[in-house]
This record gives sequence, C-alpha cells and structure tokens, in this order.
Amino acid sequence: MAEKLFYTMGEVAEMLDVNASLIRYWGTQFPSIKPQRNRKGNRLFSPADVEQLKRIYHYVKERGMTLEGARKALKAERSTNAETNVNIELLDRLYSLQSMLIAVRDSLGEVEAVDKNASQSPSEQSQEQNQPKKPVYLEQTLFDF
Repeated sequence: MAEKLFYTMGEVAEMLDVNASLIRYWGTQFPSIKPQRNRKGNRLFSPADVEQLKRIYHYVKERGMTLEGARKALKAERSTNAETNVNIELLDRLYSLQSMLIAVRDSLGEVEAVDKNASQSPSEQSQEQNQPKKPVYLEQTLFDF
C-alpha cells in the first residue's frame, strides 16, 4: 500500500483485521497513539501511529501479551532504539575525528619531510635514500596515533 499522510479509522482497522472499536480502545490505553481529527471529528492516523498500532497488535494478538506487557515492551523498544541511535552518532563522530587527525598527521609529515630534505646536503640525501624504509601500515585505528 502506498504510504499516505493520514489513514482513516476504517483503513487502519482493515490493515490490522480488527474492529474499529479495538483501535479506539488502544488509542485510550496507549498515549503514544495520537490521531488527529478532521472537521467532522473522524480520527486520522499518521504512518507513525499505524506502525505503533502494528507493534501493539503484534504484542497483544500474536504474542499474547497483556496491555501492560505491551506497554513495557514498547517502552523497552524505545529505550533500546534511543541507545542504538546514540551509539551510532558517537561512532560517526569518532570516525570523522579519526579522519581529521590522520589528515593533520599526514600534513605534518609532509612539512617535516620538506624541512628535513632542505637542511640536508645532497650526499646526506643519497645516503638516506639507500637506507631501508620503515614499513607503512595501511590499516590504522584511532589508537595508532
């Protein structure tokens, strides 16, 4: 079904294959479901409300939980999702910090190499070229600095 801005009570009841009265009851028992109303007073459910109702249906009808159990499960879902989002955001920040630090380190390495070569005589530069080079590690972590 194409996602709409709002679904009527009948559409939601048909999606979940339950009576409209059950949807109204769940709306009173779960404060997270906040349907808007049109001029006639009919309830209009947003896609987020429909998803919440689907979760409630899953817990109550498919898993056999009580309404209180479904409330607790939904609360646990929200806290887990919030925790996951914070962790993802933290990882993104760390990766951007890592790339910035690598860029700074590389730019400092280029400056040091130019300064070092400028202060050496041609014979010292040729001796340095004959020495074995240090291995370069391509895989780096945040702790390699």
